Amino acid sequence: MLCLCFYLFQFLKQLGIHPDWQFVDVYGMEPELLSMVPRPVCAVLLLFPITEKYETFRTEEEERIKAKGQDVKSSVYFMKQTINNACGTIGLIHAIANNRDKMNFETNSSLKKFLEDSLSMTPEERAKYLETYEAIRVTHESSAHEGQTEAPSIDEKVDLHFIALVNVGGHLYELDGRKPFPINHGETSDDSFLEDAIEVCKKFMERDPEELRFNAIALSAA
Repeated sequence: MLCLCFYLFQFLKQLGIHPDWQFVDVYGMEPELLSMVPRPVCAVLLLFPITEKYETFRTEEEERIKAKGQDVKSSVYFMKQTINNACGTIGLIHAIANNRDKMNFETNSSLKKFLEDSLSMTPEERAKYLETYEAIRVTHESSAHEGQTEAPSIDEKVDLHFIALVNVGGHLYELDGRKPFPINHGETSDDSFLEDAIEVCKKFMERDPEELRFNAIALSAA
């Protein structure tokens, strides 16, 4: 996944974010491997396969939350996915948007402008705005070709999907533009966030024990 981390780095750079934060691979979920990840960590992106088991779970989860309800802080930035194969871009936006106070944006940052413009929008309105926001689309296409021509696009058309895990107000949220709302996975802290996020990742893996196509990438301090 080195190419993917390189691609994400290029994407962030061209969107106008100073390299105070970096994407790094999470090589394993054991404590000794998690200790290799630079701290602090402000977001985790999970790449996983969309399978029949997962889709069944997703439907059941949505019905359960609609019936029982959940607490979601109004400060959580969430957007729907209406563009085909844009889960990587939306995952990255979710990761940055919910940590924008930690990011060092350049004055003319296209992502900073997108976030400022869309802050008061609904998740659906943000999705529509992204459809017309040329700067992010052009940046995505150009960064995919910079440096390594073999670098995979984070939005490549495959049966894999990206989600973002973030800490907002001491709660761990799963942000997936295919879902109707954020998923609150309970309390977390800056110190325990990586370990808590990895526990959520493990649940994805446990639901599909025969699958091997899981990758976690942390947004860590450089």
